[in-house]
Amino acid sequence: MCAFHRDANGHLLVDSTPLAEIADKLGTPLYVYSGNGIRDAFTSFASAVAPVAGNVHFALKANSALGVIALLARHGAGADIVSGGELDRALAAGIAPADIVFSGVGKSRTEIAQALTAGIGQINAESPAELDSISSIANELGVVAPVALRVNVDVEPGTHAKISTGQRSTKFGISTDQREAADLYHRLHDDPNIAPAGLAVHIGSQIQNLAPFEKAYCALLDLGQSLRSEGMPVPTLDLGGGVGVDYDGGTATDFTDYGALVQRIFKNTGFTLGFEPGRAIVANNGVLLTEVIFVKQGDNKRFIIVDAAMNDLLRPTLYEAHHNIEPLSNLGPAIGLADIVGPVCETGDYLGRERQMPNLQTGDRLAVMSAGAYGAVMASSYNTRPPAGEVMVLDGKVNVLRQQRSVKSLLDEESIPNF
Repeated sequence: MCAFHRDANGHLLVDSTPLAEIADKLGTPLYVYSGNGIRDAFTSFASAVAPVAGNVHFALKANSALGVIALLARHGAGADIVSGGELDRALAAGIAPADIVFSGVGKSRTEIAQALTAGIGQINAESPAELDSISSIANELGVVAPVALRVNVDVEPGTHAKISTGQRSTKFGISTDQREAADLYHRLHDDPNIAPAGLAVHIGSQIQNLAPFEKAYCALLDLGQSLRSEGMPVPTLDLGGGVGVDYDGGTATDFTDYGALVQRIFKNTGFTLGFEPGRAIVANNGVLLTEVIFVKQGDNKRFIIVDAAMNDLLRPTLYEAHHNIEPLSNLGPAIGLADIVGPVCETGDYLGRERQMPNLQTGDRLAVMSAGAYGAVMASSYNTRPPAGEVMVLDGKVNVLRQQRSVKSLLDEESIPNF
């Protein structure tokens, strides 16, 4: 059963708790996560890759609420981070430093020093300059840095251009053509300040066709085996994340075929594998609750104006992303198309366009579905609108993870010069 579903009376529930009750108590806009759904998705993924001895690190960029991270840590997850701030979050949520992987193309010297001082398990280097920086800082600190080399295998994942990272045209990784990656790995191996941790690849996000994964993984395996034949230690092949989810139906992701693919390629190859799922764990286990402010009939369409906006959920306007939008209660059949829009002063401020919606009135509440990934983490205070708060329902209990900030708290962060 999906984490979010309707009861016999048409009320939308998170597990067994009516979302309307949560909205009544805590207001809107509000992110609501299913802790049971997040837990089940993670354990399902971990089970699918267990036969190949994989280490699973949750990608914090998808959802970095401390409560979400702590729940996953409790069930064996490590963390995949892309900033010093995410490192602090992972540690605060109880992730052991050795279970943290630091990815990203632009780590500052401060962030690298922070990671090495904390003793994290792996830093993924993405350029010769970064490798030099890591070596220099490790030498200054008197430590040996565990470094994997992220490679670019030039695979088109077939997803939105802004979330595709596997092609040569992107900023990510070291090309595997003409021995660029192989030669840099030799240099990494020969550096006394660095301990070779292996190779890493990540070709993009929201990938629902297994063919790009197979092509990328086979290329990574070929490079790893080639380096081993040259006497290089390559302990880990880090496969990244990217498994897609069903935004249309909101169903739980079945990782069986992905696990079978990984087993077929890597079983008995002697490599430890790393995985960094994010979206696949949390996307369909979160919703954004919002309330109708006004209904406006335009010349040729109906506008449902709600209290959530692009500052709360950026994906629709940033990625042209689709999220189902459903009333919390059964309001009857659809009466025609409508755009669901927010109060922000931008034409791009919409949560959904051209949707069949019922007869909505001021005060009715809606749920923007499949909003557990890249929702709250991308929120801003644009138009001085405090972004939505976050709660998690776990085993029937509603836990407030983060209160909605007040306008006062936003103003208190600033100061006016003495003119």
